[in-house]
Amino acid sequence: MTFKKLIFDLDGTLIEPKTGITRAIVYALKHYGIEIPESDYDALTPFIGPPLTESFSRYFGFDDAKAREAVEKYREYYSVTGLFECTVYPGIPELLRQLHQAGVPVYLATSKPQIFAETLLKHLELDHYFALIAGSTLDHTRDQKSQVLNWLLSQEHLKPEECLMIGDRHYDVEGARACGIDTVAVGYGYGSREEFDLCAPAYRSETVEALAELLQQLTQEN
Repeated sequence: MTFKKLIFDLDGTLIEPKTGITRAIVYALKHYGIEIPESDYDALTPFIGPPLTESFSRYFGFDDAKAREAVEKYREYYSVTGLFECTVYPGIPELLRQLHQAGVPVYLATSKPQIFAETLLKHLELDHYFALIAGSTLDHTRDQKSQVLNWLLSQEHLKPEECLMIGDRHYDVEGARACGIDTVAVGYGYGSREEFDLCAPAYRSETVEALAELLQQLTQEN
């Protein structure tokens, strides 16, 4: 099957965001008297991917109002410092450049607020590779991955069957499936093999190099 448009997730797919996200979570939790020792920061990596309100509720028992307040505290740190405490996965700039040179339209769909994603990709000098950067809204009216994808599809008048989503969590697979979009699940991010066995993406790639080869195959006209 040939896909004409590619949609990338951001955290865990294009960038390694753990440092900035975990430090921002720790900053937010301190507001509630919850102290997380630095040795336990890795336990906060499940926050990477899903909407933050869901994670504060799931892992710390916050109700909806408190979870939203916690997100605001999180953003106090993240918007100024944490956003830039990340690294681009090796090989990603080259992959995006190859797709651009091949004339394959590339988009971004992330649960991160759109304004943060736009700022970060510009800072990383990757923004020019994307036809549109789609993200969540600061007022939580577009938080779920399916909502972000539906907004992207409508803005760009894209046909779901022509698109392929590339992500690292089951949220990407399930959100794309709800929109009629197939998915490549990458194994170098934050999703486990067991997670992918359950959500059953159409394709899998364990490395950036394997992903580049797969996308070349899937975007070439037969």
